[in-house]
Amino acid sequence: MRNYFLTACAAALFITGCGAPEGSETTTADDWAVAQETPSGASEPDADGFVWQTEQFADLKLIRYQVPGFDQLDERQQALVYCLNQAGLSGRDIMYDQNNRYNLRVRHLLESIYTGFEGDRTTNGWVRFETYLKRIWFSNGIHHHYSNTKIQPDFSEGYFDELLAATNQTVTDEVRAVIFNPEVEAKKVEQDGTKGLVENSAVNFYGPDVTTDEAVAFYESLVDGSTRTPVEYSLNSRLVRNAGGEIEEQTYKIGGLYSEAIEQIVFWLNQAALYAENDKQAAALRNLIAYYETGDLVKWQLYNINWVQDTEGDVDYINGFIEVYNDPLGYTGSYETVVQIKDFDASERMKVLMDNAQWFEDNMPFLPEHKKDEVVGITYNVVNVAGEAGDASPSTPIGVNLPNSNWIRVIHGSKSVSLGNIVQAYDQAGGGGMLSEFAHDEQEVAMAEKHSSLAGKLHTAMHEVIGHASGKLEEGIGEPKQTIKEYSSTLEEGRADLVALYFMLDEKMVELGLMESLETGRAEYDSYIRNGMMLQLRRLELGANIEEAHMRNRAWISHWCFERGAESGIIEKVVRDGNTYLDVKDYEALRGLFGELLQEVQRIKSQGDYDAAKALVEGYGVQADPAIHQEVLNRSEKLGIAPYGGFINPEMEAVYLEEGVIAEVNVTFPDNFTEQMLRYSKLYGFLPLNNEFVAN
Repeated sequence: MRNYFLTACAAALFITGCGAPEGSETTTADDWAVAQETPSGASEPDADGFVWQTEQFADLKLIRYQVPGFDQLDERQQALVYCLNQAGLSGRDIMYDQNNRYNLRVRHLLESIYTGFEGDRTTNGWVRFETYLKRIWFSNGIHHHYSNTKIQPDFSEGYFDELLAATNQTVTDEVRAVIFNPEVEAKKVEQDGTKGLVENSAVNFYGPDVTTDEAVAFYESLVDGSTRTPVEYSLNSRLVRNAGGEIEEQTYKIGGLYSEAIEQIVFWLNQAALYAENDKQAAALRNLIAYYETGDLVKWQLYNINWVQDTEGDVDYINGFIEVYNDPLGYTGSYETVVQIKDFDASERMKVLMDNAQWFEDNMPFLPEHKKDEVVGITYNVVNVAGEAGDASPSTPIGVNLPNSNWIRVIHGSKSVSLGNIVQAYDQAGGGGMLSEFAHDEQEVAMAEKHSSLAGKLHTAMHEVIGHASGKLEEGIGEPKQTIKEYSSTLEEGRADLVALYFMLDEKMVELGLMESLETGRAEYDSYIRNGMMLQLRRLELGANIEEAHMRNRAWISHWCFERGAESGIIEKVVRDGNTYLDVKDYEALRGLFGELLQEVQRIKSQGDYDAAKALVEGYGVQADPAIHQEVLNRSEKLGIAPYGGFINPEMEAVYLEEGVIAEVNVTFPDNFTEQMLRYSKLYGFLPLNNEFVAN
């Protein structure tokens, strides 16, 4: 479970290429015209000469991050970080193929054109082509990383044909349609339950002829209702129709689907195990290796238990098929890895949350039967990322709470991390202007400038440490992905947000020394309502529904509270000089609404109330007010700040003492996104371009 950066990325939406294709209006002649020079989007160097933001294009900005603490690791720990990072990068192409079955073919074609073209690179067409390729790299495929809509090229098909001829490349009609036809593979993840969720999703978790009903029936056949320790059914597999017409799983494992990449992952995990900091870490790595070798989800459970218990080392990692946001039915996990180093000073300051987890659980506004009797095994650390891959890169979360298995969390506990250096990089890259444009008044601006940095960090910590770890299901109720189905992800993220929001205005936070005053909580309330009802709409095309789980949860929380508090004026909508502003008039009353909604959302989860989940999400979290949406786009556009940020990873080079023995690791911080992506494709392109017919 994840939390994404909310406020520091606030920016204008650049609609070009996110929806309807502009290529249809672009002529080949215009493509060959000389392009006008545009600013790179790079930020000014800081006092130490470090450039945090390197470029900006379309609706994206690229940022670098540093790795504090790496130099303080000993040689063995540095070698561990290196091996874990190599393992992560080795599975990079898995994410591309999971996102869409054509992604590897499209990326390979475009990269071949990019590296082979010797013609004029100063034209409109080339700039448009390069931007299209960069957007695909950023999103790990042809669909926008956030909106799920297909990225349409804004260069002409005629220009593309000339690039093909100039580089001696060919393209099938099938792949050509994938690139240029907006109706082909149109949407990565369909979340409208009135439509065929599987049939209308381009994500490659299901064969193209598998139906929603068939997939649901297959998953239901796997469920063992008699066990209290269920595996995460189908977490690591694709559903296909076999030669006999039956639905079966293709498992991600050595000898199965994605074997070529998984073999490399396993190689580097075995190397990492040689440098393990302690026995618990080594045991976790061994079980992770066994899981990749066999695809056995029981071994995945054992790994997660080992991993939760491994809390003593300086180095930690996330690795596997984990988050199910990209599966319209919520079963199959996307490949991701994060390698991280503990920030001990920052972690110690936030240790108070772990120490008081039971107090927070006892004081939840839940129904009594939905509270945990005992909260166990919660760990929380601020970490510095050393490398990311798959679903965590280039776009990355800022907070993570794992494992996702409910019974493991209840019995063995969970780990929560805040990615400290990622948050710092966002802050350094900046993006000012949104606050002054959308805040109701100068008082709100002043409060935000003073408190928003701490407020955001506390929200993330509370969301991950307390929110996701809280509450329990009623006896005999199945996992949320089985009961509330397509709404489970947004309900869970919203539930964790509500926990954070509810306690952000509790005197206990001041008592614990987490904030000096409740002004910090009030600043977060302003920010959350402003973002949920208005600012996040800058990320959508006009007329588009809200699709992404986190965006949906911010919308249904904000709009539900606005509507519920309308009669008493808890949140006031103010129109001034033609612009709309939101003014929280009664923070305590708003906290009461957050608590009321939190109790209901926990009830929905605990009882598996699908109808109530649907009514909440569809009623408050999907539709955007067209007038407000247009206003947000107009007001944001003039600021010229990209709404999405992603990261260029540091590069690591191992110096070997002898064969297989790492003496030291050198870290550098590249500033060229294109070069890194081409390098990754060369070094970690282990998969065949077409993985459609790989059999178990």
